[in-house]
Amino acid sequence: MGERKLDTEGCQGIRFRNVTPDVFSCLKKKLQAYGIKVQPGNSGVLEGNGIVAHFSWDGGNNLLIEVKERSLDTYCGQVSGKLRYFLRECQGY
Repeated sequence: MGERKLDTEGCQGIRFRNVTPDVFSCLKKKLQAYGIKVQPGNSGVLEGNGIVAHFSWDGGNNLLIEVKERSLDTYCGQVSGKLRYFLRECQGY
């Protein structure tokens, strides 16, 4: 239980567009409330709930999240789906 594996087979980088500073701030808060530690700044590491990912935001529009490790029972689609859900909430959809 709690085992993780390096993600060498499949989680593609997850790209988001139209990520304003307010949306980026909101997304970070939602991730933290969900139990994922988020490093401060525009790039760094997200870690928690069975994943380790790197994020990079260009400061105005584009966000890239790359999953580096995930628990054995966590699928790429689950990770991207949760991120997209949080982003839509932050964008007001």
